[in-house]
Amino acid sequence: MKRKLVSLFTIILLAGLTAGIGQPVKPVRAASVSDLEKQKEELERQKREADARKRQEQQKLDQASGRVSSIQSDVDNVAGEIDEIDAALVETIASVELIEEEIGDKEEQIEETTREYEAAQETEQQQYEAMKKRIKFLYEKGDATYLEILLSSQGFGDMMNKVEYVEKLYEYDRNQLMEYQAAREAVARLKEKLEEEKSELEAQEHELMEEKESLEVILSEKKAVYEDYESQLLAARQEAAVYKANIKKQNDAIRKLEAEASKKQSEIDEAKRLEEEARKAQEQALQREAEQNAGSSRSSSSDTGSDSSSGKSYASASSYSGSGSKGQQIANYACQFIGNPYVPGGTSLTKGADCSGFVYRVYQDFGYSVPRTSYSFRSAGTGVSYSEAQPGDVMCYAGHVGIYIGGGQIVHASTQRTGIKITNATYKEILSVRRIV
Repeated sequence: MKRKLVSLFTIILLAGLTAGIGQPVKPVRAASVSDLEKQKEELERQKREADARKRQEQQKLDQASGRVSSIQSDVDNVAGEIDEIDAALVETIASVELIEEEIGDKEEQIEETTREYEAAQETEQQQYEAMKKRIKFLYEKGDATYLEILLSSQGFGDMMNKVEYVEKLYEYDRNQLMEYQAAREAVARLKEKLEEEKSELEAQEHELMEEKESLEVILSEKKAVYEDYESQLLAARQEAAVYKANIKKQNDAIRKLEAEASKKQSEIDEAKRLEEEARKAQEQALQREAEQNAGSSRSSSSDTGSDSSSGKSYASASSYSGSGSKGQQIANYACQFIGNPYVPGGTSLTKGADCSGFVYRVYQDFGYSVPRTSYSFRSAGTGVSYSEAQPGDVMCYAGHVGIYIGGGQIVHASTQRTGIKITNATYKEILSVRRIV
């Protein structure tokens, strides 16, 4: 199509040049140049709008990704708490069952001890009754009994034996009674101890049951929180997916607009070339006409100009060694590229870089391996507060990063319009400050 356009234009040009002598040739101007330029400007405007929409979607994606990470962390924490509560609940239930078994054992022991106590009490009562009868008999007989024992004795020795017998009988009854009393008291103490132990076990059982109920309530609440976080996580992931799709859509639109703009520029260049050829041809025709009319030799003069510019030189990163701290060296090195262009996706400090590409390349020149995206910089190095910021620290914003140079300022690849420049560090909300060196 382009070749046909050139051929058609050439035919029209030759037709104009072969017009009769004395017929000035009107300048041939490609009528589509201004239209093409307007079309290209419109494409560039659309591309700028698409870039702006993409940046907005990227910021939203970064925020959504941050929420996904935060919610995922909450989900993991709650899941861990649920596992711990489950384990505690199982342990509590097992403890309740063991205590219930111990209570059952204590009840059986108390029943057995109660029977022993009642038997000891009955034996004691029998012994006591027998002793009372003997004592009553002796007291009722009084001194006569002792006198009869003495008179019926066969001799002094026999008498002493009988007296000793009576005393032993008293001692025996008294000892038996004391033994039965001691046995009864021992059984009573054992029964009381068992009942106290049972009471303690019942108290423990009550506390464990309360703990079990409390754990069940907490577990239910945690499961509800977990389900809520799961819903939030699903929503955040779906939101992030939408932003990713929008960014892809904007990238496709930007690539298409860039291709159309490039094609339009080629058409403009071709039209301008043809226009220039037509202009030169017209000048030559006018000169020939002037020569014929004047009958004099053709003379011409032309002014020539030259554009000379000296390329800017840059110092290497190694040349900054020894000039302050490593962070100050990095800040000083980065500042020499102020004024160079902003190029989306670029990492060249001279030909152009985007915000993360600029920080990435500066640190790479000093031998540091750092992330390539603004979002990844939020977890790079060590986090410090803004009040502790030092030259060389990386300032992280929503969808943007820059290098702190001190004095409340950063150097960064700002926009395609402004390129690499210095800006106040607080020109928008700082999300984090990361120290790499």
